[in-house]
Amino acid sequence: MKPNAYGPFPYSPIIERPRLEWPDGARVALWVIPNIEFFPFDEQIPGVPNSKAPDVPNWAVRDYGNRIGVFRMMEVLDRYGIRGTVALNSDVCGQHPRIIEEGVKRGWEWMGHNETNSVRLNAVAPEEEKRIIHNVFTTIERASGKRPTGWLGSGMQETWHTLDLLAGQGCEYVCDWVNDDQPYLISLESGRSIVSLPYSSEINDKPAFERKFYTAAEFAEMIRRQFDVLYREGAESGRVMAIALHPYLTGQPHRIGALDEALEYICRHEGVWHATGSEIARHYLAQNTARRQS
Repeated sequence: MKPNAYGPFPYSPIIERPRLEWPDGARVALWVIPNIEFFPFDEQIPGVPNSKAPDVPNWAVRDYGNRIGVFRMMEVLDRYGIRGTVALNSDVCGQHPRIIEEGVKRGWEWMGHNETNSVRLNAVAPEEEKRIIHNVFTTIERASGKRPTGWLGSGMQETWHTLDLLAGQGCEYVCDWVNDDQPYLISLESGRSIVSLPYSSEINDKPAFERKFYTAAEFAEMIRRQFDVLYREGAESGRVMAIALHPYLTGQPHRIGALDEALEYICRHEGVWHATGSEIARHYLAQNTARRQS
């Protein structure tokens, strides 16, 4: 994409769009996104003031998520028949292969999330960005048996080259653009296109707990309130409900019950489609293509 005053897509007010249909008349497509990340112990941790390697307490709490928290989250998602769509740092594949094994066993989906969470794409040279993206896709494919079809940048950061580089790797959807409650298509100058899926910087445990200092009960209530509005609006046109989670936060013993309660509330409703990122993107694309051809 080229530098521009607005994004690489036309402005689209939701009140002017055709009705979006989900399978079996569902109102809401529910997708849960565990962010499974790796932070090198010998590097500073981004977003942590005055972090300097070795940053033992801040590194160790993140390691807790990969040792314990992620498996606690797996149990909760299993209870409701939800397959996670994992934003995966590809270095997890080599450092913690047991996590990959358990995710594959559950039919979880993997999307690229940089190599580690310590390096953002907008902090590296263009050739390094190209190498990182290629390596992420090939590493996850080798470890999981399936090539990722989606991407969430570390810190949700991109450069002017990212979308084209992703499309060149066969990426079908991207989640960095938190500006909608429905998917939309981004057309690239190469002639390729990529779907933007609604991720959330609001229904996301990292800002909720680390920046806004919400309690677990308050986060659960946020999830329920978000769902209530999207479910009501979804009667007119389908909506996407994204829940972004980090094992070192929600996987803590004193917070995991809040996720359980929120999912129990959502899943007792009719018309909720438990979907992965690729399922949502492909269903949207098929519907969009059929509409253009009619």
